[in-house]
Amino acid sequence: MTSLEFLYDTVPGRILLKCLIHPCVSQACGHFLDSSLSGFLITPFARKNQIILSDYQLDNIHSFNDFFSRKIKPSLRPVDMDPKSLIAPCDGLLSVWKIQKDTVLPIKQSSYTLTDLLRDHRLAARYEDGYCFVFRLCVDHYHRYSYVDSGRKSGNRHIPGVLHTVRPIALRTLPVFTENSREYTLIQTSHLGTLLQMEVGAMLVGRIVNHHGTCTVTRGEEKGFFQYGGSTVIVLVEKDRITVREDLLTHSTNDTETPVKLGEVLAYEKMDTEASA
Repeated sequence: MTSLEFLYDTVPGRILLKCLIHPCVSQACGHFLDSSLSGFLITPFARKNQIILSDYQLDNIHSFNDFFSRKIKPSLRPVDMDPKSLIAPCDGLLSVWKIQKDTVLPIKQSSYTLTDLLRDHRLAARYEDGYCFVFRLCVDHYHRYSYVDSGRKSGNRHIPGVLHTVRPIALRTLPVFTENSREYTLIQTSHLGTLLQMEVGAMLVGRIVNHHGTCTVTRGEEKGFFQYGGSTVIVLVEKDRITVREDLLTHSTNDTETPVKLGEVLAYEKMDTEASA
């Protein structure tokens, strides 16, 4: 039995989990990982996760969280700047779903509704029959994320919640995304409609750090970063706006996540002839 199976599938484990997911515990872990005392964790973490140190900018690393949210060298994450394409805002394991009514996330025999996710039924209705892109970040992924497209962004709406792990084992018994702390913004774009970009925290992620309030942003510009733990980025696209890569849809239908990297093209603007077909 793994530690996660113990936490989620046994009575003693669930009692312990209630303590672990309390915000005070997450905050205490965050303070430690921010401190120079956590520096000894960096080398074994990098070795265990086979992180190629030469890929990153490692100046001014004074704590484990500094290292975890390290910046990658820009040349290693080229961003497709075609305004008619939809890019990945981060590195991660991607699943894509067509949004059917209010159900969007059929994961491991659990389902999550947009209304629960957003706590806004009118906003949820806006994305009905559109697409939902879910990027699951593991601890070895690059944990900075960028704007998915250029446009005018709204302010950030923060939805507080209990911090659960986003790994699949947790999805068996809990509506993980609707329990987790999360934050989203709307981006009004020229070609892809109004996109919704959300960040979801996970166990031991004390902070989702977003840089900007209401302003004009550029695709590929850094939006923010996660601190320690696995995390998730979600992008919602309105109906009849895009044509998604077939391989992504096929993999998702087969319950297979697709590895993607920040800046990679995932879909293209749907032409008028396609929308009316």
